[in-house]
Amino acid sequence: MPDAPEVEAAFRAEYGRAVSVLVRLLGDIDLAEEAVQDAFITALQKWPHTGVPPSPAGWIITTARNRAIDRLRREAKRDERHAEALLLHSADAPPEEGPVRDERLRLIFTCCHPALAPQAQVALTLRLLGGLTTPQIARAFLVPEPTMAQRIVRAKAKIRNARIPYRVPRDADLPDRLKGVLAVVYLIFNQGYDGTPELTAEAVRLGRLLADLMPDEPEAVGLLALMLLVDSRSDARRGGDGGLVPLPEQDRARWDGELIAEGQSLVHRCLRRGRPGPYQIQAAIQAVHSVAATADATDWSQILRLYDQLLTVAPSPVVALNRAVAVAETEGPGQALALVDPLDLDAYHVFHAVRADLLRRLGRDTEAVQAYEEAIARSDSAAERGYLDRRKRELVGE
Repeated sequence: MPDAPEVEAAFRAEYGRAVSVLVRLLGDIDLAEEAVQDAFITALQKWPHTGVPPSPAGWIITTARNRAIDRLRREAKRDERHAEALLLHSADAPPEEGPVRDERLRLIFTCCHPALAPQAQVALTLRLLGGLTTPQIARAFLVPEPTMAQRIVRAKAKIRNARIPYRVPRDADLPDRLKGVLAVVYLIFNQGYDGTPELTAEAVRLGRLLADLMPDEPEAVGLLALMLLVDSRSDARRGGDGGLVPLPEQDRARWDGELIAEGQSLVHRCLRRGRPGPYQIQAAIQAVHSVAATADATDWSQILRLYDQLLTVAPSPVVALNRAVAVAETEGPGQALALVDPLDLDAYHVFHAVRADLLRRLGRDTEAVQAYEEAIARSDSAAERGYLDRRKRELVGE
């Protein structure tokens, strides 16, 4: 990814939009990605001398489009290739009619075609929309990098070989693709929350579009509520030195009251529907945190009941790990550690961070230090590594 500050900022903010437009114009994922990447390389070469253009996104899209036209002409071996290049060079085609008008959201729905495996849908969309690297996506899925690389390659080949069209989904197609779309948006949000605010903002924007597009789908509304409630704590999550401040230690006066109020309202709206799903339950958990005036006032019994429900609706080791945190607050760290140790989450840094905290609370400092080191080695967030290292040094008296 470009390292010049102006180009890096444009990359984070506009990569997904540029790829979305180029995929629609070209009908070819690889060619669209290569053209957009070439455009950013060109920006890296030119912008330091010419300055950032008034519309960075427009500049990138136009440059990428021109690069694609040039490549098609160079590689043209048949008349239709020439015709394709000429078509691209002509004025933009009129927008397609349909329920999904936003370019990026439309590409998400396209990538979440039922012909693709669910994990491939999410991985491919994160690659195209979020501009995430294969290692970043692999870490999000807790799988080896080669495994994720193969999934992405296979997903692209499936779209190409099956001739899956790049078009606006019909109304009837939307519900079947919703699960994958929600998963993509939430992963984009989480990636941004770990250090890329532009991705967080983009995920919230997409979440609002989804809630407006499908107001009768409580999970779409639940996801928006979840993101708003978590995002309300963004300012309090960093200290004056930029270091990570965990939830119990945050200054709650710095939480965004407007986002909390909106998120809680959406949670209540979901509850009235009586169709609980994973995102709604997670949003309800965050709502419980948001009403506590202090960390000590948190209703951990209610949170534990919600995690029990979540574990029934969407069982996974990560949910079990989060539930164990609530168990630690209601029944003690010993009971929680007994639930954590059997989980198969060695590659997940949060697993080791939770173990470290539980071991510390049990007075097993030597084991806690080792667990902190395991967590530090697996985290790709500088802020998280710094926090974990501070906790480790507190134990060894440094």
